[in-house]
Amino acid sequence: MDKRKLGSQYEEQAADFLRQQGYRIAERNYRDRAGEIDIIGWDGGCLAFIEVKYRRDAAKGSSLEAVGRQKQRRISRAALSYRMKKKIPEETPCRFDVVGIDRDEITLVKNAFDFSYGRAW
Repeated sequence: MDKRKLGSQYEEQAADFLRQQGYRIAERNYRDRAGEIDIIGWDGGCLAFIEVKYRRDAAKGSSLEAVGRQKQRRISRAALSYRMKKKIPEETPCRFDVVGIDRDEITLVKNAFDFSYGRAW
């Protein structure tokens, strides 16, 4: 199975998990030149930009450790672009969440990181 197909399966698993947690999924695999966001959803009145990471084993660290500063910057830029394109008011609360999948264990970290400025490449 190729990586893209495998990634899509884990993103679907994460989306199902988020729905069980009460999220309303607004969009999946949002892409533009600023970057990509795996899942965008509403948790109550808060707009969440969600990165999904999977690890088969701990050889490369946990899934949650895989969202480094560079990835945070790219997600932040894509989130800003998304808000502008969708005309989401500035006062709308937003946050960055991460769903980590390590083997069969799913972990949700709400507000995993703050908006990150700076160059993303």
